[in-house]
Amino acid sequence: MARPPRFDVDQLLDAAVRRAAASGPTGVTMSAVAKDVGAPSGSVYHRFPGRPALLAEVWLRTVAGFQEGYLQALGADVDPQRAARAAARHVIAWSRAHPDEAALLLYGAEDFGRTEWSEEHRCRADLGNQRVYAALAALAAALGVKGPGAAECIALALVELPLASVRRHLRAGQPLPAHAEELAEQCAGALLDGLLAGEIAV
Repeated sequence: MARPPRFDVDQLLDAAVRRAAASGPTGVTMSAVAKDVGAPSGSVYHRFPGRPALLAEVWLRTVAGFQEGYLQALGADVDPQRAARAAARHVIAWSRAHPDEAALLLYGAEDFGRTEWSEEHRCRADLGNQRVYAALAALAAALGVKGPGAAECIALALVELPLASVRRHLRAGQPLPAHAEELAEQCAGALLDGLLAGEIAV
């Protein structure tokens, strides 16, 4: 009977996440990941045909983990305003619970070599993004926010502003403060209130 593999894909990707958080995407190499888990380089190449595949998988797994919880937060309440506030809080809460993954997501797919990814990897990335954009557009419709900039404004309130708070603290090497979720919710709520009152044109 064949022996089970000593090093599985998740172990290797966990090591890649830690490398990316500490050194950025350039620090994620096949040899570095192998060294971090105490595996021969062949074990990494057996699971990933090359560095572009490794970078793609670590990015996609991290994004998928964030997006799963984010979409759940958006759909967790029938009241769209409460759902929106929950989504803003989720960005902070998830980053607090997964600081290494959050540090990784402060980069972009291009930093992880998207141009060298396989078509299958690029399609997976696009599909995940489309699901989030569709959910934000549906939320905008449920809120009654209309206009060419509606989806962008909703994304600013529920994604970009909370991420800006995460970025400021993580890049400074500081933990997220205890009030970060509340602040993200208040900022998102203020922007949404301005949209709904017609004080912000979209």
